[in-house]
Amino acid sequence: MIIELLLAGVLVGAISGFFGVGGGTILVPILLYLGFDIKDAIGISVIQMVFSSLFGSYLNYKKGTLKVSSTIFFGFGGFLGGLCSGFIVHHLSSKTLTYFFLAAIIFAIYRFFNAPVEHHQKPIENRLLFLGVGIMIGMFATSIGIGGALLLTPVMVGFLRYDIKTAVSTALFFVVFSSISGLISLSSYGYVDYQDGLLIGVTSLLGVYLGIYLAHKTEAKKHKNMILGLNFIILALIVNKLI
Repeated sequence: MIIELLLAGVLVGAISGFFGVGGGTILVPILLYLGFDIKDAIGISVIQMVFSSLFGSYLNYKKGTLKVSSTIFFGFGGFLGGLCSGFIVHHLSSKTLTYFFLAAIIFAIYRFFNAPVEHHQKPIENRLLFLGVGIMIGMFATSIGIGGALLLTPVMVGFLRYDIKTAVSTALFFVVFSSISGLISLSSYGYVDYQDGLLIGVTSLLGVYLGIYLAHKTEAKKHKNMILGLNFIILALIVNKLI
């Protein structure tokens, strides 16, 4: 099992860095296939997301694609929303959480598919709106074991008129806030496996470095299509698990 977790850490880290997601979107299905219950998988994925989002955001900032400014209010909202995750996980069944996870994937695919790669209008900047969006995504996403980037990226591109590169970097930065608050909340309810979580989290750093390097070398349209492809793969894994 240790070898599988180490390989999962590197794989998920690379996906996290390349696609700008926390990693839970792919790690939770992997852990389910390895025999973990979804609530345990959610706890492990939150630890991994803390590692990958912190390191990935640092790399994006150094490369100039992460512009903190007003978008940090997404993060503030995500932190507040993530604090509710332990309560939600504790009071909902594993099957219900799995269906919520499935719904999140379907929404991301639909919204992202219809969004243009580049916008010709100025992006919407409203700190109060960003805070509200962050709270809702943080509360919902962390409860199903994802950092929220899966949902924030299509919202930024599809509704707020941000370009794909900025949205991906901002979404990963958002995960820093939502995953830390989610870790606090889930730990208080006893849903965090620190041993397996740290094992995956540390090994994911290598993957994050590789993923971000490749992301900055990839053309925007191709990057968007690959993000859509990832979502379809995750959707198929979850549907197959439910069946």
